[in-house]
Amino acid sequence: MAGNEWINGYLEAILSSGASAIDDKTPTAAAASSSSSGQHLNLGERTNFNPTKYFVEEVVTGVDETDLHRTWIKVVATRNTRERSSRLENMCWRIWHLARKKKQLEWEDLQRLTNRRMEREQGRKDVTEDMSEDLSEGEKGDVLGETPTLDSPRKRFQRNFSNLEVWSDNNKEKKLYIILVSLHGLVRGENMELGRDSDTGGQIKYVVELAKALAKMPGVYRVDLFTRQIASPEVDWSYGEPAEMLNTGPEDGDDTDHGESSGAYIIRIPFGPRDKYLRKELLWPYIQEFVDGALAHIINMSKALGEQIGGGQPVWPHVIHGHYADAGDSAALLSGALNVPMVLTGHSLGRNKLEQLIKQARQSKEDINSTYRIMRRIEGEELSLDAAELVITSTKQEIDEQWGLYDGFDVKLEKVLRARARRGVNCHGRYMPRMAVIPPGMDFSSVVVQEETTDFDSDLAALTNADGQSPKSVPTIWSEVMRFLTNPHKPMILALSRPDPKKNITTLVKAFGECRPLRELANLTLIMGNRDDIDEMSAGNASVLTTVLKLIDKYDLYGQVAFPKHHKQSDVPEIYRLAGKTKGVFINPALVEPFGLTLIEAAAHGLPMVATKNGGPVDIHRALHNGLLVDPHDQQAIADALLKLVSEKNLWSECRKNGWKNIHLFSWPEHCRTYLTRVAACRMRHPQWKTDNPSDELAAEESSLNDSLKDVQDMSLRLSVDGEKTSLNESFDASATADAVQDQVNRVLSKMKKPETGKQEPEGDKKDNVPSKYPMLRRRRKLVVIALDCYDTDGAPQKKMIQIIQEILKSIKSDPQIARVSGFAISTAMSMSELTAFLKSGNIKVNDFDALICSSGSEVYYPGTCTEEQGKLSPDPDYSSHIEYRWGGDGLRKTIWKLMNTQEGKEEKSATNAIEEDVKSSNSHCISFLIKDRSKAKKVDDMRQKLRMRGLRCHLMYCRNSTRMQVVPLLASRSQALRYLFVRWKLNVANMCVILGETGDTDYEELIAGTHKTLIVKGAVEEGSENLLRTSGSYLREDIVPPDSPSITYTSGNETVEVFANALRKVSRLAT
Repeated sequence: MAGNEWINGYLEAILSSGASAIDDKTPTAAAASSSSSGQHLNLGERTNFNPTKYFVEEVVTGVDETDLHRTWIKVVATRNTRERSSRLENMCWRIWHLARKKKQLEWEDLQRLTNRRMEREQGRKDVTEDMSEDLSEGEKGDVLGETPTLDSPRKRFQRNFSNLEVWSDNNKEKKLYIILVSLHGLVRGENMELGRDSDTGGQIKYVVELAKALAKMPGVYRVDLFTRQIASPEVDWSYGEPAEMLNTGPEDGDDTDHGESSGAYIIRIPFGPRDKYLRKELLWPYIQEFVDGALAHIINMSKALGEQIGGGQPVWPHVIHGHYADAGDSAALLSGALNVPMVLTGHSLGRNKLEQLIKQARQSKEDINSTYRIMRRIEGEELSLDAAELVITSTKQEIDEQWGLYDGFDVKLEKVLRARARRGVNCHGRYMPRMAVIPPGMDFSSVVVQEETTDFDSDLAALTNADGQSPKSVPTIWSEVMRFLTNPHKPMILALSRPDPKKNITTLVKAFGECRPLRELANLTLIMGNRDDIDEMSAGNASVLTTVLKLIDKYDLYGQVAFPKHHKQSDVPEIYRLAGKTKGVFINPALVEPFGLTLIEAAAHGLPMVATKNGGPVDIHRALHNGLLVDPHDQQAIADALLKLVSEKNLWSECRKNGWKNIHLFSWPEHCRTYLTRVAACRMRHPQWKTDNPSDELAAEESSLNDSLKDVQDMSLRLSVDGEKTSLNESFDASATADAVQDQVNRVLSKMKKPETGKQEPEGDKKDNVPSKYPMLRRRRKLVVIALDCYDTDGAPQKKMIQIIQEILKSIKSDPQIARVSGFAISTAMSMSELTAFLKSGNIKVNDFDALICSSGSEVYYPGTCTEEQGKLSPDPDYSSHIEYRWGGDGLRKTIWKLMNTQEGKEEKSATNAIEEDVKSSNSHCISFLIKDRSKAKKVDDMRQKLRMRGLRCHLMYCRNSTRMQVVPLLASRSQALRYLFVRWKLNVANMCVILGETGDTDYEELIAGTHKTLIVKGAVEEGSENLLRTSGSYLREDIVPPDSPSITYTSGNETVEVFANALRKVSRLAT
């Protein structure tokens, strides 16, 4: 085992230590005995513990020995025999513990995968049964078909997607507004600090270049890249700037292509602690705060773009594209709030990382979750899949082997649903996101195509100053490489990667060293990152480098292998150019390569490739046809492929030309063309309402939504020019300017058509007696939302909730200055009829409220509007159409009934059913069930997983003290309903105050976080439904609710008018 020579010494030391627990078997005999028996040593069945045999069987074949190696060094240095023996014995027990722990983790992982596979198969079986009446042979054929693979975009579309029109210059008049979201790391347009930390890497470079490239495409007017604003002394001041222009749009466009707001921009939204730079694992509790801030910017910008290019109507984003799990979660919420399509790029996936960490067996699943917040990340990715219209991947392998691990995506089911949708056949409410392979774009502007010339020899002569003349100026990195080589004229085999064991560099060196013809024809250059001292490198990297050096010595490769210690990022093109001038070959022998960006870079510089057949290089080779694929484990195959390309000049020239011919497939224009073609195929949706008349526009002016790029005190950015925090909204306390603001409101309202009565009553005193076409919300600057979940054991609302509501209403009305600008709303799991009856029981008028959010966010009502029919309020029709996306009511009703009333695949008798439908509390967008047996109620996490595996997307929750289960559309929830009020009526979420108890329904946590203020009433809610939210091993509450948020305050528990009034004043000042 390369790099583990210490094992032999360790075994010898065990044998010679004289420990009584060790018998006289040799390592070879022990291994042979183990092999012949075919079984591992069972310590419980042996009288004497044989650490030698156990080591050979359990450690050499499986346990990571890095820490043991360090301990062994100390043991070797121990001179005292007794102490040395004692340390060896301790090491043996440590080995035993590690091996046992690894086997336990492997067994748990196997059980988990088995259960998951069984659940997946059961889900497919249920889907087949539900759709069996119209399942056709054509769909069965689709299930067995292959997923589309990488090819020329035009050929692929013509063959598989003939109904798609490739994006072209003819779309110039479209003027799209596109939003990209990438939250973590340090994002700026120039002098990117790539590699500064693990969060600032290739993804940052990709999203910035994507934004720039998209803005240059015909038909794209503006691209906003959202990220986090950081005003911290730890980082450069530029990361605290609210906005940064990347470019102004198409370089060759006319004046009509460039507008006041056109081009690509980085928009930095403040969320989380303002003065701290947080790693990505710590950003999760602040996601909703980002969403609210981003939503404010989008509304402002949509209005500004409407004035510029939309004929006065808002220009909504064409798509919102999330990058990575955190941005995907955010994009899902933004997409739902705006009802626009969402696109997702995972970059790196949580389930895949979890599988790798579990296999390493160095940490328990709990420790992994604590370190990486991996379960919250996975749930974010699942939520992203729920909402995404399109998922963009770099390779086919990413679809099959990574996204295939998720509950929300099943390759087989996706094909069936796609075939049915294409023919207009009912899918029974089931959906799967579309996957599209679009390899990353590259900027080839710095690439100089080198035609075959004879100037390389002169370059070498000048570099070495062989003729005694002044040395010619050549790149410094060339001299760094060539000082290793005896004959630098020979073709160069170039490998460029980190010295990571997964990159398989040692196998490459062995292949080169053991193939004499290859050594005679070529040199080998290994660019293995930067190093000062191998001993200061990580154990894995140091082990690879040490092994490489030993192999060079073993095969006597001095003068034939170059391995410089340092290089800069700007040197990389020159390294490729040097290899190209020698007519060399680029090799990527990694065990698995997710994509292989270096292969594209090498092809752009005219280098044929030899690459692993595992992962992304397969797709790259299919597109470029510029080299050979090999099994990375087959040392001889690697040597043969390299020898073939180096020795056969015609083949080398053909591969070189093919790479140049097809490299445009990986350019940014081609990437963007394919991207826009796919995006255009998404089902377009956006807010459908329009400004009805000039009066509406005047009334909207009062919402103080100014252009966020011009107003340094903009609500969406909440920062001053120097990065310091400013007030997100006005205090609930009346300011000195309240009268002036009210005068402005009155001037605006005076221009509107008055009711026939001709009498206008003061705001805040009482509602208009005559129903208005529009709700009073449009005139409000503040909104108090009562979302208390006070229910008894039968799910009926408790009387003390009436008392609290009455006290809150009185506390607001007691201050005229607050009352005249503030409105009221109730957000509840009760249906409209139940809520009306409840309020009536406390002599509270429905018209005291500006909005009623009922049935867990599935309906929104506006008392006092002309939507009433025969004295009965009607729900907002715009909201109903807004939340319709992916709502499969009938399919959900049937599937949930079966899942809840079924135990291990056997349907129980009706007498023992866990649930029954509560028709009285249901509506067209809410399926309500009564919980008959709480002991059989499955957790929300468990139900969500089962529904996703069956292609069903929804928002499921337990409510009313765990007596009801309610299922509403994916885009509906009580928290999202507040964002809808912002989008629809321009009442900023930041100007809302949400009043909650200390617990509540299972959607309670969603209502705490955000830019709104939160007032938690102690003692108001004795028992909620949160114990039915998460299963063990899931993400934690701390991953949702921010710790020590300045926007959250608590009452003392003595609920009086004065207490509430003081609490509301306090909470309004917390974030100012």
